[in-house]
Amino acid sequence: MQSRFRPLRHARKQGAGARRRLFPFFAAFVFLARLIAGPAGAAQQTPSPGKFVDIAKSSGVDFDYRASHTSKKYLLETMGSGVAVFDYDNDGRPDIFLVNGAPIADPTPLGAIPRKTGPEYWNRLYRQKPDGGFEDVTEKAGLQGYGYDIGVAVGDYDNDGYEDLYVTGYGGNHLYHNNGNGTFTDVTQSSGAGGSGWSTSAAWVDLDNDGLLDLVVLRYMKWDFNDIWCGSHQPGFRSYCHPDLFEPATPLVYHNDGHGHFTEVGAKIGIDQPGKGLGIAIGDVKGDGRMSVFVANDSMFEFLYRNKGNGTFDETGLASEVAVDGGGQTYAGMGVDFQDYDNDGLADLVVTDLANQRYALYKNNGDGSFAYDSYLSGVGGETQLHSGWGIRFFDFDNDGLKDLIVAQGHEMDNIRLQYPQLRYKEPLLLLRNLGHGKFVDVSAESGAVFQQRWVSRGLAIGDLRNDGREDVVVSTNDGPAHILLNETQTANHWLELALVGKKSNRDGVGAEIKLTAHGQSQWWTVSTCGSYLSASDKRAHFGLGSATMADAIEIRWPSGIRQKLTGVRADQILRVEEPSQ
Repeated sequence: MQSRFRPLRHARKQGAGARRRLFPFFAAFVFLARLIAGPAGAAQQTPSPGKFVDIAKSSGVDFDYRASHTSKKYLLETMGSGVAVFDYDNDGRPDIFLVNGAPIADPTPLGAIPRKTGPEYWNRLYRQKPDGGFEDVTEKAGLQGYGYDIGVAVGDYDNDGYEDLYVTGYGGNHLYHNNGNGTFTDVTQSSGAGGSGWSTSAAWVDLDNDGLLDLVVLRYMKWDFNDIWCGSHQPGFRSYCHPDLFEPATPLVYHNDGHGHFTEVGAKIGIDQPGKGLGIAIGDVKGDGRMSVFVANDSMFEFLYRNKGNGTFDETGLASEVAVDGGGQTYAGMGVDFQDYDNDGLADLVVTDLANQRYALYKNNGDGSFAYDSYLSGVGGETQLHSGWGIRFFDFDNDGLKDLIVAQGHEMDNIRLQYPQLRYKEPLLLLRNLGHGKFVDVSAESGAVFQQRWVSRGLAIGDLRNDGREDVVVSTNDGPAHILLNETQTANHWLELALVGKKSNRDGVGAEIKLTAHGQSQWWTVSTCGSYLSASDKRAHFGLGSATMADAIEIRWPSGIRQKLTGVRADQILRVEEPSQ
């Protein structure tokens, strides 16, 4: 048996083409050029830091995730959990949902399904109060959970105006219908969306544009509580096993049939490749209004399911050049986001992985292919020794450029025994977008919270205070949740759009928004998925810089309806309803 951190196998396959065989040489050339030129982004402007303060405990969020670590080093213990930022009661104030684990016996028999045994293992729903504090309303809402839960997805699947929850886990998932009165009903059995196996991230998205949100659920691998010893047989050196030892698993794709029922259609529509899925995000690859699905796989090809426009999909990861890194190798894909970071109107990709691999940034070429941009952007150099999980594009200083924030921490608690330069606990990473495709690390100057080391996993974004500054909620493995309130001082303006679909799904998931201010345009794809195991605020956030007005806002709804607004005042949260035509 080999440890979880053995060298990854090369991903080059027969027939991949001459261009792919040149990747290692190109990557080396670019990396050397970057060393000669100096740090990426260190040039024409001085990077401004942010300011974030952890208010979790002071605001009433007293949550600890229970991973239930054992001496057997079961992989399940390492994964952590998701977090959701969403307004469950429609009072205009975003609330927080945190996913929790369950006790694991040491040892655990094959075929066992861990179950929650008490309040310390409950999932938790925190309602935001008018004063900005949070109250635990889990029991009233009926969201304690049942088993070893892992991820969460948010979406209004029945278009009744209230956000529903889908919670993934090991041994089965649960769909909770929001009743609109502060409570949820577990409708898993009647909906047909329970699933089986080890599920991780999930995404609500209208795959066939019929106005109803469908559900894509990733599964990690075919795994059970086998007592496999991986790593050296020295005291303290036992490690978590590499995913190569286990077979991949197919995702679950649930078509929304209406009336609260779902049908699994993965094989029928082409989203059925066996993978080791951890992160999922949606985006428009060619600017044609069709949502494609990206899957971050662990230590195998990454998948890009291209939307063919007829309700079916093709897996095009290799052809689109996002299946591997710039050197043609696979990596431990974990978290992902799918947004336009360079304001060229094309959705780009970022994927986190383990230390010694560099996070993967893919720039959309506009022809269905992507360019591996980790080297030239500076993302590769800044992340070489980091292990990332949840990740999101967000504009923390409202300058009109999407920055990056990453939840970090290795999966191996004894990683320093094998690699002294690496750490199990790591601080969060904040990368500021300098424009022109460059990012630079401003973590050290952005608050004491970035000096603390955690085993971070899930991460979600949302404007908790409705003040135009995007905040961050982070979960940790066997540790507390953290709420990073954005207190960045800036004179920049902002605008948030809360879309309400009519012919399209009510959440407006899949809508594409182009905002122009002072002659500069930026784009946003409406989605609650992305990151790792988590769900973010569905509202679209735009930083406007010095502009006090958006000259034009153009929305392409999933239904195909196009809408244009002009002369929209800045510094407000604007509700936008889909027109009838």
